[in-house]
Amino acid sequence: MVTGFELRKFLAPEFIFGNGARLLAGRYARNFSARRVFIVTDPGVMASGWLDDVTHALKDGGLQYRVYSNVNPNPRVEDVMEGAGIYQEEECDVIIAVGGGSPMDCAKGIGIVSSNKKHITEFEGVDKVGLPAPPLICIPTTAGSSADVSQFSIISDPIRCIKMGIISKTLVPDVALIDPVVTTTMPRDMTVYTAFDTLSHALESYVSNASSAVTDLHALEAVRLVTSNIIPVIADPEDVNLMGNLMLASLHAGMAFSNASLGLAHAMAHSLGGLMDLSHGECNAILMEHVVEFNFQEEPERYAEIARAMGLEMNGQEVKSELIKGIKILKKGVGINKTLKDCGVSENDLDGLADVAMLDPCIVTNPRRPDKEEIMEIFKNAL
Repeated sequence: MVTGFELRKFLAPEFIFGNGARLLAGRYARNFSARRVFIVTDPGVMASGWLDDVTHALKDGGLQYRVYSNVNPNPRVEDVMEGAGIYQEEECDVIIAVGGGSPMDCAKGIGIVSSNKKHITEFEGVDKVGLPAPPLICIPTTAGSSADVSQFSIISDPIRCIKMGIISKTLVPDVALIDPVVTTTMPRDMTVYTAFDTLSHALESYVSNASSAVTDLHALEAVRLVTSNIIPVIADPEDVNLMGNLMLASLHAGMAFSNASLGLAHAMAHSLGGLMDLSHGECNAILMEHVVEFNFQEEPERYAEIARAMGLEMNGQEVKSELIKGIKILKKGVGINKTLKDCGVSENDLDGLADVAMLDPCIVTNPRRPDKEEIMEIFKNAL
């Protein structure tokens, strides 16, 4: 019998969600028969003190470890290659990433370079990874990147001034230990921009041409959780329950976009991040309503569902205008008022930015296929 359901697959790691999940690092490393653990993190996480909880858990489990923290905010090719070299020199056998999207993406890169013995740039694109990485445990310290549950890794290539997208089921972590407690030390700006990264993941996966009934459930719940919790969180950033809701939103959005992929906002944000070394969440936030306006005509009913999940009351008004207005109000409520011009982007940059965005794998699943001139126009509208 023929149905209306297209074939879809769904990938997700084992995950433990809840207060204290980080303390299980030693137990899960032992489950993989670890002898020497390679910890990938960054200086900010080390300063916060959360790394100490992880290393103590490893020590309690009788495990040796090596910490690698030379990870840039937008992890670079050289960060990955240096880390892979140290991983092999130290004869490590399990990787634990502790941090936001940067350490987790870098850890994924280190893993596939170590197992495949190739340069990280050789994996750019979709399904270019031959051999799986060593066991990977992710402990996210931000509520937004969803790298702890996704099959994506984004690595900056400073030579080409681009962000490479590496997409492969081999990049799905083996275990994610998702602990809301660790997010309570995030700086305000990071809380805001990672939340908007989550919202962008949810919006783009819901209107993706590769969406499914399962990804739709996760995407809409992520929209609801972000929009109902972000402003209260800003007022009370140490409330573990509120931060836990944002962490849960990131989890839902990650499972949605990892399987449905993303769209034009992310293609453009990757281009911006590669050229200007900007915060990924900030780029998504600036571009969000402009991409919605461009895409709306292809998926008006789905954008209406997004508006309802945001709690917007259309009252007979045009959905597109009310949704865009709702996004702008949410941005204003958390203090996002920058334009691309404020970030140092000029009209002279738009041609090159559009060229790179056109080649990004995320653009393939955007509901409306743009040409270069249309992408340039969206960038211009965001200046």
